Amino acid sequence: MKKLVIGILAHVDAGKTTLSESLLYLSGKIRKMGRVDNRDAYLDNYELERARGITIFSKQAMLEVADTQITLLDTPGHVDFSTEMERTLQVLDYAILVINGVDGVQGHTKTLWRLLSIYQIPVFLFINKMDQNGTDKGRIMNELKKQLGEGCIEFGQDETDGFKDQLAMCDETLMEAYLQTGYIQIPQIKEAISERKLFPCFFGSALKLEGVEEFIQGIVMYAEIPSYSEEFGARIFKIGRDEQGNRLTYLKITGGRLRVRDVLKNESWEEKVNQIRIYSGQKFEAVNEIEAGSVCAVTGLSQTKPGEGLGREEATNIPVLEPVLSYQILLPEGCDPRVMMPKLRMIEEEDPELHIVWDEQLKEIQVQIMGEVQTEVLQSLIQSRFGIQVSFDCGKIVYKETIANVVEGVGHFEPLRHYAEVHLLMEPGEQGSGLQFEIECSEDVLGKSWQRLILSHLEEKLHKGVLTGSAITDMKITLVSGRAHNKHTQGGDFREATYRAVRQGLKEAESILLEPYYAFHLELPEKMVGRAMTDIEKMHGTCQISHIESEIAVLVGKAPVAIMRNYQKDVTAYTKGQGRLFCSLKGYEPCHNTEEVIEMVGYNYERDMANPAESVFCANGSSFLVNWNEVKDYMHVESCFQKKDALFKEAAENMTSYSGERWIDPEETDRILNQTYYANQGKKTLWQKRRTAPESYYKPTAYISEAKETKEEYLLVDGYNIIFAWPELKEIAEDNLDSARSKLLDYLSKYQGVRECKIIAVFDAYRVQRHHEEIIDYDNLHVVYTREAQTADHYIEKFAHDNQKKYNITVATSDGLQQIIIRGSGCFVLSARELKEEIERTNETVIQTYQEKQAVELNYLKDALSVETKQQMNELFKEEEIK
Repeated sequence: MKKLVIGILAHVDAGKTTLSESLLYLSGKIRKMGRVDNRDAYLDNYELERARGITIFSKQAMLEVADTQITLLDTPGHVDFSTEMERTLQVLDYAILVINGVDGVQGHTKTLWRLLSIYQIPVFLFINKMDQNGTDKGRIMNELKKQLGEGCIEFGQDETDGFKDQLAMCDETLMEAYLQTGYIQIPQIKEAISERKLFPCFFGSALKLEGVEEFIQGIVMYAEIPSYSEEFGARIFKIGRDEQGNRLTYLKITGGRLRVRDVLKNESWEEKVNQIRIYSGQKFEAVNEIEAGSVCAVTGLSQTKPGEGLGREEATNIPVLEPVLSYQILLPEGCDPRVMMPKLRMIEEEDPELHIVWDEQLKEIQVQIMGEVQTEVLQSLIQSRFGIQVSFDCGKIVYKETIANVVEGVGHFEPLRHYAEVHLLMEPGEQGSGLQFEIECSEDVLGKSWQRLILSHLEEKLHKGVLTGSAITDMKITLVSGRAHNKHTQGGDFREATYRAVRQGLKEAESILLEPYYAFHLELPEKMVGRAMTDIEKMHGTCQISHIESEIAVLVGKAPVAIMRNYQKDVTAYTKGQGRLFCSLKGYEPCHNTEEVIEMVGYNYERDMANPAESVFCANGSSFLVNWNEVKDYMHVESCFQKKDALFKEAAENMTSYSGERWIDPEETDRILNQTYYANQGKKTLWQKRRTAPESYYKPTAYISEAKETKEEYLLVDGYNIIFAWPELKEIAEDNLDSARSKLLDYLSKYQGVRECKIIAVFDAYRVQRHHEEIIDYDNLHVVYTREAQTADHYIEKFAHDNQKKYNITVATSDGLQQIIIRGSGCFVLSARELKEEIERTNETVIQTYQEKQAVELNYLKDALSVETKQQMNELFKEEEIK
């Protein structure tokens, strides 16, 4: 039987659970539809879920439609439980996104759409509640196309020419097929959907079963069944416990088969599967074997974690969504924290994003969560499982830190009989990029095993910033150099050196405090817009009016979580219940009140003994500490910045214009002989006339010089690097990247007309799927768009390496590492600033030359006359004066 794993996602109150009930009812899985308000929904089987009327935990149900077995994974819709939803995405074949037909695309809907794009999951949309007053299919379709993409096409309509035209506009393959044959085949539509170029939209009402049958038939018709490898693989997405407290590991089989008593292992553990359960709602069926494409829960595994891969599967990346609030867990009197922590660790296994920690200095238990609703759920969960009534404090914001400039962090750890040194290049990353770790270190300098060890130490720890002790983010850390000792280096030495290198770099860099921001969607009466905009401005937020309809205005914008987290109460108060606020996490941005937060937190990096910035050196048999700001004077390995300067000098020498071969001068040979061979003869032999070197060995000779080789000049420009380095182009790019690109090409075209060198502008297209390398001519320039999975850096470095002997190559970029690589290839480098100054200087020269040519030079007739003619004219003038 064909197998599909489909997740169902929605903004809260869009009717997601009701749609799940409808699908189960129409497939024959249940005999009666449950309802959220009646507290009898098939998948909301936890008492807490039924009491609150929301989905808190992801659950699965099995249903069969025709010859297809569908595993339906129901996920939480409330923003506070987004991490539970995100963990489910990694095992989905397709997703169902439910849209409220009355409210349209809401704040959390956009967050879900962004996550589905990141995880590259094909999507079917169901627009629910179309039976209610105020719904407009045309308006909703326009909104979907505008907010989510032009690929959103209504599939409930008949296959008219208009429908085919819309399909053809979504993909070039569909367009070609339609133009050639006049119709589009189902396999072609399937492929477009699976490649996320087409998003089928169905309309209906889940409560009244309107349009649901057509929807599920559409999924079966247009969904491609995945193919799986024979080699075993599985992906873990959830940890849970049954009513008896047995630990359950939820996973999807992505290859081969899994049998009871099979041994599963990872790098750090090896355990046996005791039982395989296929859940559907609250009940499960125990099986002895399960095949690829199925989702199951297994017992017997005690060390598994969400996100781990088994067999051929690798571990997944760090979740995109993360908690932004931190609360202290207040234990009842007489409850020992040492007894409570292991119990809380069991809950943390199920939700790793809680980050439950014991702060030794403050003597308190802290937990990170998404919102206040989650604190109530966590409180109820602890009470039901362990019988302990805990409470929480008022909570605080989870801040983060990053850096604003490029630095080299160095760490040295050399107590007696220990040795390790680490050099890290730390660069600011793009907003939301998180931490990225790379290696750019030669194995001749540091062995590969040591390099991997350093990388694992970078990844294993939550590195703290130096402003508030918050976690660092949006940074690229590259291992560029290091040193080990053949005899004294041990594994733990590099851990100490790595931690100290990160800390030293942070102290040297210019740090920036970041705070979380909400992207909000505020609906309220039109007459109260002024009040709302004033409030948001006071919150240091920004907003704009999205649209006004039926005297209801919609404001969209962003604001700091610290100020906006309780704004819903104010909205309800001043709109008298007519206003609605929807918030979703936008990401981290620079803090609006940095000094105030730093003072409030009161973090002192010098007292943080667990994160030292000093390095340990050894001299005369004893160790000593060197402070972070002096440590570079003691380092045993040369700084990467010094290496860069040396490479630049070496490259300049390699590119010297002189190429003639010079023979040694005979007089110089004679002088050398006098100072060496005849140096010990003393004064008594001075009377002897010695033949000079020219007389003895040489005939008169001239220099033998080769003709100077003239190489063609090439200038390679890293397009997007330059655009975002020049302020005027960066400002244009924020509104329209194409305009910024055209502006840069115009500058380069004018520059080429004066310099008369070959200019190649290289732009990244590595994220464009199936994109081949494209080279086009723009006036007198060559423009390159790189192929899929190739960055502009890769193209430029390869061109420089392959052609540096044939051409004089200069590369324009401000990427520090790329500059080092290019210079090492024997080519010249221009920074973005230097390129800008060069172009401006050239333009000024052109203008000055033009103005000089335009200067008026007066030509007088007398200057062209001969002397005799001038005398005759003077005589005539005199005669005229006499008369």
